[in-house]
Amino acid sequence: MPPSNPTLRVRIAPSPTGPLHIGTARTALFNFLHARHEGGTFLFRLEDTDVARSTEAYERDILEGLHWLGITWDEGPDVTGDGDIGPFAPYRQMQRLDDYAKAAAQLLAKERAYPCYCTPDELDADRKAQEAAKLPPRYVGRCAHLTADERAQREAEGRRGALRFRVREGVVAWDDLVRDRIEIDTVNLGGDFVIVRGDGTPLYHFTVVVDDAAMRISHVIRGEDHVSNTPKHILLFEALGLGVPRFGHLPLILNPDGSKMSKRKTQTAVADYRAQGFLEEALVNYFAFLGWSPGSGDDVLTMDDLIERFDITKVQKGGARFDRERLEWLNGQWIRRLHDDDLIDRLRPFLQAAADDGRLDRMPADDELRALLPVIRERLPTLASVIDLVGFLWIDRIPLDTGLLVPKRWDAATTRDGLAAARDTLAAHDGVTWEAEELEPPLRTLVEQRGWKAGDLFMAIRVATTGLTATPPLFDTLVALGRDRTLARIDAAIEALGDATPVGS
Repeated sequence: MPPSNPTLRVRIAPSPTGPLHIGTARTALFNFLHARHEGGTFLFRLEDTDVARSTEAYERDILEGLHWLGITWDEGPDVTGDGDIGPFAPYRQMQRLDDYAKAAAQLLAKERAYPCYCTPDELDADRKAQEAAKLPPRYVGRCAHLTADERAQREAEGRRGALRFRVREGVVAWDDLVRDRIEIDTVNLGGDFVIVRGDGTPLYHFTVVVDDAAMRISHVIRGEDHVSNTPKHILLFEALGLGVPRFGHLPLILNPDGSKMSKRKTQTAVADYRAQGFLEEALVNYFAFLGWSPGSGDDVLTMDDLIERFDITKVQKGGARFDRERLEWLNGQWIRRLHDDDLIDRLRPFLQAAADDGRLDRMPADDELRALLPVIRERLPTLASVIDLVGFLWIDRIPLDTGLLVPKRWDAATTRDGLAAARDTLAAHDGVTWEAEELEPPLRTLVEQRGWKAGDLFMAIRVATTGLTATPPLFDTLVALGRDRTLARIDAAIEALGDATPVGS
Protein backbone atom coordinates (compact mmCIF):
# COMPACT_ATOMS: atom_id res chain seq x y z
CA MET A 1 0.00 0.00 0.00
CA PRO A 2 1.59 3.33 -1.04
CA PRO A 3 2.12 5.99 1.66
CA SER A 4 -0.57 8.65 1.98
CA ASN A 5 2.13 11.25 2.64
CA PRO A 6 4.92 10.33 0.19
CA THR A 7 7.02 13.40 0.95
CA LEU A 8 7.51 12.40 4.61
CA ARG A 9 10.46 9.99 4.73
CA VAL A 10 12.32 9.01 7.89
CA ARG A 11 15.02 6.46 8.56
CA ILE A 12 16.99 4.48 11.10
CA ALA A 13 20.64 4.01 10.17
CA PRO A 14 22.50 1.86 12.72
CA SER A 15 26.10 0.71 12.48
CA PRO A 16 26.52 -3.09 12.79
CA THR A 17 29.35 -2.70 15.30
CA GLY A 18 27.40 -4.13 18.22
CA PRO A 19 24.09 -5.79 19.09
CA LEU A 20 20.80 -3.91 18.85
CA HIS A 21 20.97 -1.27 21.58
CA ILE A 22 18.02 0.00 23.58
CA GLY A 23 18.78 3.51 22.31
CA THR A 24 18.77 2.37 18.68
CA ALA A 25 15.52 0.48 19.21
CA ARG A 26 13.86 3.52 20.82
CA THR A 27 15.04 5.80 17.99
CA ALA A 28 13.83 3.29 15.39
CA LEU A 29 10.47 3.06 17.16
CA PHE A 30 9.96 6.85 17.23
CA ASN A 31 10.81 7.10 13.52
CA PHE A 32 8.50 4.18 12.76
CA LEU A 33 5.64 5.67 14.80
CA HIS A 34 6.08 9.09 13.20
CA ALA A 35 6.00 7.58 9.70
CA ARG A 36 2.99 5.41 10.40
CA HIS A 37 1.08 8.17 12.19
CA GLU A 38 1.68 10.66 9.37
CA GLY A 39 1.31 8.17 6.51
CA GLY A 40 4.95 8.48 5.49
CA THR A 41 7.77 6.06 4.64
CA PHE A 42 10.14 4.41 7.12
CA LEU A 43 13.52 3.39 5.76
CA PHE A 44 16.32 1.23 7.17
CA ARG A 45 19.95 1.82 6.14
CA LEU A 46 23.12 0.14 7.39
CA GLU A 47 26.05 2.44 8.08
CA ASP A 48 28.78 -0.17 7.73
CA THR A 49 31.82 1.88 6.76
CA ASP A 50 33.57 0.90 10.02
CA VAL A 51 34.78 -2.29 8.37
CA ALA A 52 37.07 -3.26 11.26
CA ARG A 53 34.21 -3.47 13.78
CA SER A 54 31.20 -4.29 11.61
CA THR A 55 30.11 -7.93 11.54
CA GLU A 56 27.39 -9.95 9.86
CA ALA A 57 26.36 -11.28 13.27
CA TYR A 58 25.67 -7.77 14.57
CA GLU A 59 23.82 -6.92 11.36
CA ARG A 60 21.64 -9.99 11.79
CA ASP A 61 21.01 -9.16 15.46
CA ILE A 62 19.84 -5.64 14.55
CA LEU A 63 17.64 -6.72 11.64
CA GLU A 64 16.01 -9.58 13.51
CA GLY A 65 15.70 -7.63 16.76
CA LEU A 66 13.78 -4.78 15.15
CA HIS A 67 11.50 -7.18 13.29
CA TRP A 68 10.87 -9.11 16.51
CA LEU A 69 9.77 -5.84 18.11
CA GLY A 70 7.38 -5.28 15.23
CA ILE A 71 9.37 -2.34 13.82
CA THR A 72 9.30 -3.06 10.11
CA TRP A 73 10.51 -0.86 7.27
CA ASP A 74 9.17 0.05 3.85
CA GLU A 75 12.62 0.31 2.28
CA GLY A 76 15.95 -1.25 3.18
CA PRO A 77 17.64 -4.63 3.50
CA ASP A 78 15.34 -7.63 3.39
CA VAL A 79 15.33 -9.11 6.89
CA THR A 80 16.13 -12.50 5.35
CA GLY A 81 19.39 -11.00 4.05
CA ASP A 82 18.35 -11.63 0.46
CA GLY A 83 18.78 -8.28 -1.27
CA ASP A 84 17.15 -4.90 -0.71
CA ILE A 85 13.62 -3.57 -0.94
CA GLY A 86 13.03 -0.07 -2.31
CA PRO A 87 13.90 2.33 -5.13
CA PHE A 88 17.10 3.72 -3.59
CA ALA A 89 19.04 0.48 -3.14
CA PRO A 90 21.60 -0.43 -2.10
CA TYR A 91 20.91 0.41 1.55
CA ARG A 92 24.39 -0.51 2.81
CA GLN A 93 26.97 2.25 2.76
CA MET A 94 29.87 0.05 1.66
CA GLN A 95 27.89 -0.60 -1.52
CA ARG A 96 27.48 3.13 -2.17
CA LEU A 97 31.14 4.20 -2.31
CA ASP A 98 30.81 5.56 -5.85
CA ASP A 99 28.18 8.03 -4.66
CA TYR A 100 30.51 9.35 -1.96
CA ALA A 101 33.40 9.64 -4.41
CA LYS A 102 31.26 11.75 -6.77
CA ALA A 103 30.11 14.01 -3.95
CA ALA A 104 33.71 14.41 -2.73
CA ALA A 105 34.83 15.38 -6.23
CA GLN A 106 32.04 17.95 -6.32
CA LEU A 107 33.23 19.55 -3.10
CA LEU A 108 36.83 19.57 -4.31
CA ALA A 109 35.79 21.25 -7.55
CA LYS A 110 33.95 23.95 -5.59
CA GLU A 111 36.95 24.32 -3.24
CA ARG A 112 34.62 23.50 -0.33
CA ALA A 113 37.00 20.68 0.55
CA TYR A 114 40.73 20.17 0.24
CA PRO A 115 43.34 17.42 0.70
CA CYS A 116 45.02 17.40 4.11
CA TYR A 117 48.46 15.82 4.43
CA CYS A 118 48.97 16.41 8.15
CA THR A 119 50.63 13.46 9.86
CA PRO A 120 49.29 11.94 13.08
CA ASP A 121 52.34 13.34 14.89
CA GLU A 122 51.63 16.85 13.62
CA LEU A 123 47.98 16.66 14.65
CA ASP A 124 48.94 15.27 18.06
CA ALA A 125 51.42 18.12 18.59
CA ASP A 126 48.69 20.62 17.69
CA ARG A 127 46.31 19.08 20.23
CA LYS A 128 48.91 19.14 22.97
CA ALA A 129 49.75 22.77 22.28
CA GLN A 130 46.07 23.68 22.47
CA GLU A 131 45.66 21.77 25.71
CA ALA A 132 48.66 23.59 27.18
CA ALA A 133 47.12 26.91 26.17
CA LYS A 134 43.76 25.75 27.59
CA LEU A 135 42.12 26.07 24.18
CA PRO A 136 39.49 23.71 22.76
CA PRO A 137 40.74 21.26 20.11
CA ARG A 138 40.63 22.72 16.63
CA TYR A 139 42.27 22.00 13.30
CA VAL A 140 44.91 24.70 12.77
CA GLY A 141 44.40 24.90 9.00
CA ARG A 142 47.91 23.83 8.05
CA CYS A 143 46.77 22.38 4.71
CA ALA A 144 43.83 24.70 4.07
CA HIS A 145 45.62 26.96 1.59
CA LEU A 146 48.36 24.82 0.03
CA THR A 147 49.25 25.62 -3.55
CA ALA A 148 49.14 23.00 -6.29
CA ASP A 149 52.92 22.72 -6.12
CA GLU A 150 52.90 22.24 -2.35
CA ARG A 151 50.29 19.51 -2.67
CA ALA A 152 52.31 17.81 -5.41
CA GLN A 153 55.40 17.92 -3.20
CA ARG A 154 53.58 16.16 -0.36
CA GLU A 155 52.21 13.57 -2.76
CA ALA A 156 55.75 12.97 -4.00
CA GLU A 157 56.81 12.35 -0.38
CA GLY A 158 54.30 9.50 -0.26
CA ARG A 159 51.73 11.28 1.84
CA ARG A 160 48.13 10.28 1.16
CA GLY A 161 45.83 13.21 1.67
CA ALA A 162 42.63 12.95 3.67
CA LEU A 163 39.79 15.18 2.55
CA ARG A 164 38.80 18.04 4.85
CA PHE A 165 35.60 20.02 4.56
CA ARG A 166 36.06 23.78 4.69
CA VAL A 167 33.83 25.18 7.45
CA ARG A 168 32.42 28.61 6.73
CA GLU A 169 32.13 31.36 9.29
CA GLY A 170 28.82 32.26 10.88
CA VAL A 171 25.94 30.65 12.72
CA VAL A 172 24.11 27.46 11.74
CA ALA A 173 20.50 27.41 12.93
CA TRP A 174 17.51 25.14 12.64
CA ASP A 175 14.06 24.71 14.17
CA ASP A 176 14.29 21.38 15.96
CA LEU A 177 11.19 19.19 16.07
CA VAL A 178 11.82 18.52 19.75
CA ARG A 179 14.08 21.33 21.04
CA ASP A 180 12.72 24.34 19.16
CA ARG A 181 15.24 26.87 17.82
CA ILE A 182 18.90 25.88 18.02
CA GLU A 183 21.77 28.13 16.90
CA ILE A 184 25.45 27.08 16.92
CA ASP A 185 28.34 29.29 15.82
CA THR A 186 30.69 27.42 13.49
CA VAL A 187 33.63 28.64 15.59
CA ASN A 188 32.58 25.87 18.01
CA LEU A 189 32.84 23.05 15.46
CA GLY A 190 36.57 22.43 15.84
CA GLY A 191 37.61 23.84 12.49
CA ASP A 192 37.67 22.09 9.13
CA PHE A 193 36.85 18.40 9.59
CA VAL A 194 37.82 15.23 7.74
CA ILE A 195 35.12 13.70 5.56
CA VAL A 196 37.23 11.09 3.70
CA ARG A 197 40.24 9.25 5.17
CA GLY A 198 43.55 9.08 3.41
CA ASP A 199 42.76 5.52 2.33
CA GLY A 200 39.62 6.75 0.59
CA THR A 201 37.11 5.55 3.20
CA PRO A 202 34.32 8.11 3.70
CA LEU A 203 33.44 9.11 7.26
CA TYR A 204 30.09 9.31 9.03
CA HIS A 205 29.40 13.05 8.69
CA PHE A 206 29.84 12.84 4.94
CA THR A 207 28.11 9.56 4.14
CA VAL A 208 25.03 10.30 6.22
CA VAL A 209 24.44 13.54 4.34
CA VAL A 210 24.98 12.03 0.89
CA ASP A 211 22.68 9.12 1.70
CA ASP A 212 19.94 11.18 3.34
CA ALA A 213 19.84 13.42 0.27
CA ALA A 214 19.91 10.53 -2.20
CA MET A 215 17.14 8.72 -0.32
CA ARG A 216 15.06 11.89 0.00
CA ILE A 217 14.90 11.81 3.78
CA SER A 218 12.62 14.63 4.91
CA HIS A 219 13.00 14.30 8.70
CA VAL A 220 16.11 13.19 10.58
CA ILE A 221 14.98 12.02 14.02
CA ARG A 222 17.86 10.84 16.21
CA GLY A 223 19.35 11.08 19.68
CA GLU A 224 20.27 14.24 21.53
CA ASP A 225 23.93 13.25 21.34
CA HIS A 226 23.82 14.19 17.64
CA VAL A 227 22.94 17.85 18.26
CA SER A 228 26.60 18.84 17.93
CA ASN A 229 26.82 16.94 14.62
CA THR A 230 23.85 18.62 13.02
CA PRO A 231 25.61 21.94 12.15
CA LYS A 232 28.26 19.96 10.26
CA HIS A 233 25.58 18.08 8.38
CA ILE A 234 23.66 21.24 7.49
CA LEU A 235 26.88 22.81 6.18
CA LEU A 236 27.50 19.75 4.00
CA PHE A 237 23.94 19.79 2.65
CA GLU A 238 24.38 23.44 1.75
CA ALA A 239 27.82 22.95 0.17
CA LEU A 240 26.49 20.13 -2.00
CA GLY A 241 23.54 22.26 -3.09
CA LEU A 242 21.04 19.90 -1.46
CA GLY A 243 17.83 20.54 0.44
CA VAL A 244 18.18 20.39 4.22
CA PRO A 245 15.81 18.00 6.04
CA ARG A 246 14.02 18.79 9.29
CA PHE A 247 15.87 17.64 12.40
CA GLY A 248 14.55 16.35 15.70
CA HIS A 249 16.73 15.25 18.60
CA LEU A 250 15.30 12.77 21.10
CA PRO A 251 16.23 12.91 24.81
CA LEU A 252 19.01 10.68 26.05
CA ILE A 253 18.13 7.45 27.81
CA LEU A 254 19.66 7.59 31.27
CA ASN A 255 20.68 5.10 33.91
CA PRO A 256 18.44 5.02 37.00
CA ASP A 257 20.90 7.37 38.76
CA GLY A 258 20.53 9.99 36.02
CA SER A 259 23.88 9.32 34.32
CA LYS A 260 24.08 8.54 30.60
CA MET A 261 23.10 4.96 29.91
CA SER A 262 26.07 2.62 29.93
CA LYS A 263 26.58 -1.13 29.76
CA ARG A 264 28.33 -0.94 33.12
CA LYS A 265 25.17 0.15 34.93
CA THR A 266 22.30 -1.01 32.71
CA GLN A 267 21.77 -3.87 30.30
CA THR A 268 21.68 -2.20 26.89
CA ALA A 269 21.22 -5.05 24.37
CA VAL A 270 17.65 -5.78 23.34
CA ALA A 271 18.59 -9.45 22.89
CA ASP A 272 19.37 -9.70 26.61
CA TYR A 273 15.86 -8.57 27.53
CA ARG A 274 14.38 -10.99 25.01
CA ALA A 275 16.43 -13.82 26.53
CA GLN A 276 15.11 -12.92 29.99
CA GLY A 277 11.53 -13.27 28.86
CA PHE A 278 10.39 -9.72 28.22
CA LEU A 279 7.59 -9.63 25.68
CA GLU A 280 8.08 -7.64 22.51
CA GLU A 281 4.78 -5.88 23.16
CA ALA A 282 5.96 -4.77 26.59
CA LEU A 283 9.35 -3.57 25.34
CA VAL A 284 7.77 -1.51 22.56
CA ASN A 285 5.24 -0.12 25.03
CA TYR A 286 8.04 0.82 27.46
CA PHE A 287 10.44 2.19 24.84
CA ALA A 288 7.66 4.52 23.64
CA PHE A 289 7.52 6.04 27.13
CA LEU A 290 11.26 6.78 27.12
CA GLY A 291 10.82 10.42 26.16
CA TRP A 292 7.15 10.54 25.19
CA SER A 293 3.77 10.23 26.88
CA PRO A 294 0.27 9.91 25.45
CA GLY A 295 -0.88 12.47 27.98
CA SER A 296 -3.86 10.32 28.95
CA GLY A 297 -2.48 8.40 31.91
CA ASP A 298 -2.77 5.10 30.03
CA ASP A 299 0.05 2.67 30.73
CA VAL A 300 -0.63 -0.36 28.53
CA LEU A 301 -0.67 0.56 24.85
CA THR A 302 -0.51 -1.67 21.79
CA MET A 303 1.50 -0.78 18.71
CA ASP A 304 -1.71 0.34 17.03
CA ASP A 305 -2.50 2.56 20.03
CA LEU A 306 0.97 4.09 19.83
CA ILE A 307 0.70 4.74 16.09
CA GLU A 308 -2.64 6.45 16.58
CA ARG A 309 -1.50 8.67 19.46
CA PHE A 310 2.16 9.40 18.68
CA ASP A 311 3.04 13.05 18.15
CA ILE A 312 6.69 13.94 17.58
CA THR A 313 6.10 17.48 18.86
CA LYS A 314 5.12 16.03 22.26
CA VAL A 315 8.49 14.34 22.81
CA GLN A 316 10.10 15.68 25.97
CA LYS A 317 13.41 17.53 26.05
CA GLY A 318 14.75 16.12 29.34
CA GLY A 319 16.48 12.78 29.66
CA ALA A 320 14.43 9.59 30.14
CA ARG A 321 15.48 7.33 33.01
CA PHE A 322 15.45 3.61 32.36
CA ASP A 323 13.55 1.98 35.24
CA ARG A 324 13.78 -1.82 35.15
CA GLU A 325 11.20 -2.23 37.90
CA ARG A 326 8.73 -0.24 35.84
CA LEU A 327 9.56 -2.36 32.79
CA GLU A 328 8.99 -5.57 34.76
CA TRP A 329 5.65 -4.25 36.02
CA LEU A 330 4.59 -3.40 32.47
CA ASN A 331 5.80 -6.79 31.23
CA GLY A 332 3.65 -8.43 33.89
CA GLN A 333 0.64 -6.48 32.66
CA TRP A 334 1.21 -7.78 29.15
CA ILE A 335 1.69 -11.36 30.37
CA ARG A 336 -1.71 -11.18 32.05
CA ARG A 337 -3.27 -10.10 28.76
CA LEU A 338 -2.10 -13.17 26.86
CA HIS A 339 -4.54 -15.95 26.02
CA ASP A 340 -3.72 -19.26 27.68
CA ASP A 341 -2.42 -20.97 24.54
CA ASP A 342 -0.32 -17.94 23.62
CA LEU A 343 1.22 -17.75 27.09
CA ILE A 344 2.03 -21.48 27.03
CA ASP A 345 3.65 -21.11 23.61
CA ARG A 346 5.82 -18.27 24.91
CA LEU A 347 6.75 -20.07 28.12
CA ARG A 348 7.72 -23.28 26.36
CA PRO A 349 11.14 -22.16 25.00
CA PHE A 350 12.27 -21.03 28.47
CA LEU A 351 11.19 -24.30 30.05
CA GLN A 352 12.82 -26.29 27.26
CA ALA A 353 16.08 -24.39 27.71
CA ALA A 354 16.00 -25.16 31.44
CA ALA A 355 15.36 -28.83 30.72
CA ASP A 356 18.18 -28.91 28.18
CA ASP A 357 20.75 -27.38 30.55
CA GLY A 358 19.78 -29.48 33.55
CA ARG A 359 17.95 -26.93 35.67
CA LEU A 360 14.82 -29.06 35.21
CA ASP A 361 14.71 -32.84 35.12
CA ARG A 362 11.83 -32.95 32.70
CA MET A 363 9.81 -30.75 30.37
CA PRO A 364 6.24 -30.19 31.58
CA ALA A 365 3.33 -31.05 29.34
CA ASP A 366 1.09 -28.28 28.06
CA ASP A 367 -1.80 -29.53 30.20
CA GLU A 368 0.34 -29.16 33.32
CA LEU A 369 1.14 -25.59 32.39
CA ARG A 370 -2.47 -24.79 31.59
CA ALA A 371 -3.56 -26.00 35.04
CA LEU A 372 -0.93 -23.73 36.63
CA LEU A 373 -1.80 -20.55 34.74
CA PRO A 374 -4.38 -19.28 37.25
CA VAL A 375 -1.74 -19.58 39.96
CA ILE A 376 1.33 -18.19 38.17
CA ARG A 377 0.03 -15.67 35.63
CA GLU A 378 -0.21 -12.82 38.15
CA ARG A 379 3.21 -13.63 39.57
CA LEU A 380 5.36 -13.63 36.42
CA PRO A 381 7.37 -10.44 35.86
CA THR A 382 9.08 -12.16 32.91
CA LEU A 383 8.62 -15.41 31.02
CA ALA A 384 11.97 -16.74 32.26
CA SER A 385 10.89 -16.25 35.88
CA VAL A 386 8.63 -19.30 35.54
CA ILE A 387 11.70 -21.42 36.32
CA ASP A 388 12.36 -19.72 39.64
CA LEU A 389 8.67 -19.56 40.48
CA VAL A 390 7.56 -23.17 39.88
CA GLY A 391 10.57 -25.01 38.47
CA PHE A 392 10.56 -27.18 41.60
CA LEU A 393 7.58 -29.01 40.10
CA TRP A 394 9.79 -30.58 37.45
CA ILE A 395 12.82 -31.43 39.57
CA ASP A 396 13.16 -34.98 40.86
CA ARG A 397 15.09 -34.08 43.99
CA ILE A 398 15.01 -30.54 45.28
CA PRO A 399 18.03 -29.12 47.12
CA LEU A 400 17.24 -28.63 50.81
CA ASP A 401 18.84 -25.92 52.93
CA THR A 402 18.12 -26.82 56.55
CA GLY A 403 18.82 -23.21 57.48
CA LEU A 404 15.78 -22.18 55.44
CA LEU A 405 13.76 -25.22 56.52
CA VAL A 406 13.72 -24.18 60.19
CA PRO A 407 11.39 -21.19 60.85
CA LYS A 408 12.81 -18.33 62.90
CA ARG A 409 10.66 -19.06 65.95
CA TRP A 410 11.38 -22.80 65.85
CA ASP A 411 14.40 -24.98 66.32
CA ALA A 412 15.30 -28.01 64.19
CA ALA A 413 13.59 -30.46 66.52
CA THR A 414 10.32 -28.52 66.59
CA THR A 415 10.47 -28.26 62.82
CA ARG A 416 10.96 -32.02 62.51
CA ASP A 417 8.04 -32.66 64.85
CA GLY A 418 5.85 -30.16 62.99
CA LEU A 419 6.62 -31.67 59.60
CA ALA A 420 5.98 -35.18 60.89
CA ALA A 421 2.60 -34.14 62.27
CA ALA A 422 1.76 -32.31 59.04
CA ARG A 423 2.80 -35.34 57.02
CA ASP A 424 0.48 -37.59 59.05
CA THR A 425 -2.37 -35.11 58.68
CA LEU A 426 -1.94 -34.88 54.89
CA ALA A 427 -1.49 -38.64 54.56
CA ALA A 428 -4.76 -39.15 56.44
CA HIS A 429 -6.60 -37.25 53.70
CA ASP A 430 -8.33 -40.03 51.85
CA GLY A 431 -10.58 -37.99 49.61
CA VAL A 432 -10.91 -38.79 45.96
CA THR A 433 -9.47 -35.37 45.11
CA TRP A 434 -6.42 -33.48 46.36
CA GLU A 435 -7.63 -29.88 46.39
CA ALA A 436 -6.43 -26.77 48.22
CA GLU A 437 -9.73 -26.23 50.05
CA GLU A 438 -9.54 -29.81 51.36
CA LEU A 439 -5.91 -29.65 52.53
CA GLU A 440 -5.87 -26.35 54.42
CA PRO A 441 -8.53 -26.90 57.15
CA PRO A 442 -6.98 -30.01 58.78
CA LEU A 443 -3.55 -28.33 58.89
CA ARG A 444 -5.04 -25.25 60.55
CA THR A 445 -6.73 -27.52 63.08
CA LEU A 446 -3.34 -29.12 63.76
CA VAL A 447 -1.79 -25.69 64.36
CA GLU A 448 -4.49 -24.77 66.87
CA GLN A 449 -4.15 -28.08 68.72
CA ARG A 450 -0.38 -27.72 69.05
CA GLY A 451 -0.39 -24.01 69.87
CA TRP A 452 1.84 -23.17 66.89
CA LYS A 453 1.76 -20.18 64.58
CA ALA A 454 0.32 -21.14 61.21
CA GLY A 455 3.06 -19.16 59.45
CA ASP A 456 5.78 -21.28 61.04
CA LEU A 457 4.32 -24.64 60.06
CA PHE A 458 3.32 -23.47 56.61
CA MET A 459 6.80 -22.07 55.94
CA ALA A 460 8.39 -25.35 56.98
CA ILE A 461 6.06 -27.25 54.64
CA ARG A 462 6.74 -24.76 51.83
CA VAL A 463 10.52 -25.15 52.07
CA ALA A 464 10.26 -28.91 52.53
CA THR A 465 8.21 -29.35 49.35
CA THR A 466 9.77 -26.68 47.10
CA GLY A 467 13.17 -25.75 48.53
CA LEU A 468 12.03 -22.13 48.43
CA THR A 469 10.71 -19.57 50.89
CA ALA A 470 8.62 -17.74 48.28
CA THR A 471 6.23 -19.65 46.02
CA PRO A 472 2.68 -19.42 44.75
CA PRO A 473 0.07 -20.05 47.50
CA LEU A 474 1.09 -23.07 49.56
CA PHE A 475 -1.96 -25.22 49.06
CA ASP A 476 -2.09 -24.55 45.33
CA THR A 477 1.54 -25.63 45.29
CA LEU A 478 0.76 -28.89 47.10
CA VAL A 479 -2.04 -29.57 44.63
CA ALA A 480 0.36 -29.02 41.73
CA LEU A 481 2.88 -31.40 43.31
CA GLY A 482 0.28 -34.07 43.98
CA ARG A 483 -0.15 -36.30 47.03
CA ASP A 484 2.71 -38.72 46.51
CA ARG A 485 5.37 -36.13 45.74
CA THR A 486 4.20 -33.89 48.59
CA LEU A 487 4.53 -36.70 51.14
CA ALA A 488 7.84 -37.90 49.69
CA ARG A 489 9.38 -34.44 49.89
CA ILE A 490 8.20 -33.94 53.47
CA ASP A 491 9.74 -37.31 54.32
CA ALA A 492 13.05 -36.20 52.79
CA ALA A 493 12.97 -32.98 54.83
CA ILE A 494 12.29 -34.88 58.04
CA GLU A 495 15.23 -37.14 57.29
CA ALA A 496 17.44 -34.12 56.59
CA LEU A 497 16.68 -32.75 60.06
CA GLY A 498 18.01 -35.91 61.69
CA ASP A 499 17.03 -37.29 65.09
CA ALA A 500 16.49 -33.99 66.89
CA THR A 501 14.00 -34.02 69.77
CA PRO A 502 11.69 -31.05 70.36
CA VAL A 503 12.64 -28.91 73.37
CA GLY A 504 10.55 -29.78 76.44
CA SER A 505 9.50 -33.22 75.25
